[in-house]
Amino acid sequence: MIRYSFIIPVKEINDYIREAVPKTLEISRDDYEIIIYPDKATSETWQKTRQIATGHCGPAEKRTLAIRDAVGEILIFVDDDAYPEKNFLDILDHDFSDPSIIAVGGPAITPSHDSFWQKVSGAVFLSSLSGGSPERYVPVGKKRLVDDWPSVNLSIRKQAFADVDGFDCGFWPGEDTKLCLNIIKKLKGKILYDPSLHVYHHRREGFFRHMKQVHGYGLHRGFFAKKFPETSLRIKYFIPSFFFLFVTVGTGSIFLFPHFLFWYEIGWFLYGGALFLSFLDMYRFEKNTFILFNALYYIFFTHLVYGFYFLIGFLLVRNLKSKLR
Repeated sequence: MIRYSFIIPVKEINDYIREAVPKTLEISRDDYEIIIYPDKATSETWQKTRQIATGHCGPAEKRTLAIRDAVGEILIFVDDDAYPEKNFLDILDHDFSDPSIIAVGGPAITPSHDSFWQKVSGAVFLSSLSGGSPERYVPVGKKRLVDDWPSVNLSIRKQAFADVDGFDCGFWPGEDTKLCLNIIKKLKGKILYDPSLHVYHHRREGFFRHMKQVHGYGLHRGFFAKKFPETSLRIKYFIPSFFFLFVTVGTGSIFLFPHFLFWYEIGWFLYGGALFLSFLDMYRFEKNTFILFNALYYIFFTHLVYGFYFLIGFLLVRNLKSKLR
């Protein structure tokens, strides 16, 4: 009997998939299947695995096809560049033994064999002062209920997923935030964070790829703060925008109002202190100080890019739709 279905959307079969599927198959159980959704299927085969061609469409639409195709009663959403730990299903057995739990999420950890610059990108998110939600990237704290979780490591009861008509295919990224809101608001269900439920997730390599990802996060979160305030209208999401305004408007203001210079310098002193605390926070999980020193300037530009695009999404965007539809 198949209880679990791993659902992996991908544009095309790639080297990440060729790593992720064998890693997943190291789970020595017979009650799961793996479904890969590429635009076009290939002749490559793996045990317990199906390829189902979708044509050109976005990840949300591909994942939603699991309502039609998956055999398992629990759907496990992972990205193509991620793979689970060997005890993954054992942990889900326990978590889903509570019938009130609709979905379960866990951290997506940077693999130890990632490149230097991938680890720099991953380090940015290891502190609450730099990335906002370190529990999404490393095991932090105890089990608790959450109201938002990314689909790189998100498992959900298939019937509940069908009851909310799957993901809102108009959004990417951000479709997972909307799904979690539907679980809580429409189904009155619970989403559990379990820090022991690990997947390993490769990070973006290179400065510009990292910032492109951050740009998407900021734009969608800003729009969601306006459209779905129940889970997105929170002060922590606005803080990078305050910093962006401090850097841009504040820098210009000191030339017009020199008496503000003292407070401007105080602002930079406080930000420098926050970066130092971020460094100490990140060091708990990443001991390579050269990686961390490079992560500091990544953090600075991450705050600027996220803050700018959050404002765009919050103030200017009226109807944000995925370009992958």
